[in-house]
Amino acid sequence: MDLLPTSLLLTTAAVTGIGHTAIGIDHTLPFIMLAKAQRWSLKRTWVITALCGVGHVLASVAIGALGIALGIGVERLEWLEASRGDVAAWGLVAFGAVYAAYSWWRSRRRKGHAHLHVHQDGTLHRHAHDHRSQDAEVMHFHTHEAETSREQRVTTFWALFVLFVLGPCEVLIPLLMFPAYALGGGATLSVVLVFGLCTIGTMLLLVTLGYLGMQWRGFERLEPHGHTLAGLAIAASGLGMHFLGV
Repeated sequence: MDLLPTSLLLTTAAVTGIGHTAIGIDHTLPFIMLAKAQRWSLKRTWVITALCGVGHVLASVAIGALGIALGIGVERLEWLEASRGDVAAWGLVAFGAVYAAYSWWRSRRRKGHAHLHVHQDGTLHRHAHDHRSQDAEVMHFHTHEAETSREQRVTTFWALFVLFVLGPCEVLIPLLMFPAYALGGGATLSVVLVFGLCTIGTMLLLVTLGYLGMQWRGFERLEPHGHTLAGLAIAASGLGMHFLGV
C-alpha cells in the first residue's frame, strides 16, 4: 500500500465528511428542533442522531460497494445518488409540512379548554383558559402541543431514519471507488471509517451545540408552538437541500 496516496485519501475523506455535514442543515436542524419540541434528553438526541447518521453513511457505502462489484462507473452511481437526494429532499419537505400542519391543527383544537384546579385552602373551581393564562393568584402554564405519545415519537424516528437512509453522500462514491480499484480493500475500509466517523461526529457536535443553545430561556415563549416550528424547520431544510445543495 502506497502511504502517500492513502494518507491523502484519508485526509480528503475527513475534510469532506466534516465539510458536507457542517454545511448541510438537513444533517442537524431536524434533530435540534425535534429534540426541543418533543423534549428529548441530550442522550436520546445523541442516539437518534447517531443512528440516522449511520444509516445515512451505510446506504451510500452499500451502493458504492454494489457499483464496485458490478463494475459500474462513477458517473452512473453519482446520477443515482443525485436522484436519491431529490427523493430525500422532497421527503423532508413533505414530512415537515405534514408535521407542522398536524401540530398547528392540534394546537388550535386545544386552544380553549377548562381544567379543575385545587387551591391551597382546598377550594375547587373549574378554570377556563388557553395555553397561557394568568389570574391574580395563580399562573396556569400549559404547553399541550409539546405532549407527544410514544407512537408519535416512534413514527418520527422511523420517518427521519428512512429519509436519512435515502439521503445521499455524493462525495463518498468517488472516494470509495478510487482506493477500491487502485489501493485495495484495506484503503477502501479506512476511507469508509474515516468518512463515517467524521460525518457522524460532526453531526453529534453540531446537534449538541444546537440542543444546548435551545435551552436558553428566551426560547421558552416558543414552546407552545414547538412542534409547528419544528415541522417548518424540517421542511425548510429539505428545500435548502434541494435548491441550495446544502
